[in-house]
Amino acid sequence: MPSSTVENYLKAIWSLQEQGEKGGLVPIGQVAEKLSVTPGTATTMMNQLEKKGLVDYTPRRGVRLNETGRKLAMKVLRRHRLVETFLVKIMKLDWAEVHEDAEVLEHVISDRLLVRMDEMLHHPTHDPHGSPIPGSDGRLEQDGTAVLADCPPGRYTLKRVREDQPTFLQWLSGLELVPGTHFTLSEKNLEAGTLSLGLPGRSELIQISLPASRSLLVVKVS
Repeated sequence: MPSSTVENYLKAIWSLQEQGEKGGLVPIGQVAEKLSVTPGTATTMMNQLEKKGLVDYTPRRGVRLNETGRKLAMKVLRRHRLVETFLVKIMKLDWAEVHEDAEVLEHVISDRLLVRMDEMLHHPTHDPHGSPIPGSDGRLEQDGTAVLADCPPGRYTLKRVREDQPTFLQWLSGLELVPGTHFTLSEKNLEAGTLSLGLPGRSELIQISLPASRSLLVVKVS
């Protein structure tokens, strides 16, 4: 069984691949920043992961998961997102405060317990933040979402929040802007770096920053 450190690296590389150019290499500096380690430490780990047959690593260019590494990353991601869902749905914890607990539990929970949690949750397809949960076969649903910052004015549904900081999630909760919410993107002011949104039950538009909107994944309402 891979160590928790190896699992964290695989999950981080997968996340950065998803946000980057499809099929491209992830710079080692980005991996180091995401995991709060030095570039030298990350480089050492890349060499180890390559020896284990989990990544394709090109020095001074970057890294990407191979198929074996991707399958292991999906197993970790499945455990993480099922644990988050269990903590929110069964234990009634706040969706803004379960990420850190899931980061710990994802490395120690047994396969038998995970199967039982999945059954108790009636086999959920998405976690509390709207992220798809990989299947037990490692497949991950493509949800067809777009980054709100890249969208033109129109009607949208918030499908997923990919930022896990509690203060950000609590701020969204205060706005009642959570996965499943329908809203209107009324205006994009690129000079000011803000987006104006019309939310249900609010007579006035609210403004969010462009960086904040990059963490919101949406689908257009036809």
